[in-house]
Amino acid sequence: QVHLIESGGGLVQAGGSLRLSCAASGRTFSRNTMGWFRQAPGKERDFVAAITGSGGTTYYADSVKGRFTISRDNAKNTVYLQMNSLKPEDTAVYYCAADPSLPVIAISSAAAYDYWGQGTQVTVSS
Repeated sequence: QVHLIESGGGLVQAGGSLRLSCAASGRTFSRNTMGWFRQAPGKERDFVAAITGSGGTTYYADSVKGRFTISRDNAKNTVYLQMNSLKPEDTAVYYCAADPSLPVIAISSAAAYDYWGQGTQVTVSS
């Protein structure tokens, strides 16, 4: 069982930056692929970024490439999402997700992740 708690959301102007954190419980954190997803009102939960257990490989949605960076600190059981050059269309609830046995082919699929946090709101004003 993995418990996830996100933090770092808030209100920011377009062009600004935020860093989200996701703290995980459990002694097997480093075995989990970690992902960030987001969900805007009335829309589906969309993939944002993911990172493998070792941190050696990262994946990004095209809409955030070059602006967002996912990273992890396995010693602190924490995964981060650095968000730069934020746009109003980035406004959403951001969720952290984890899975211990996720195939690469499913890394952008929300349905493939076993564990989820409660979400943190990010609002970007124009």
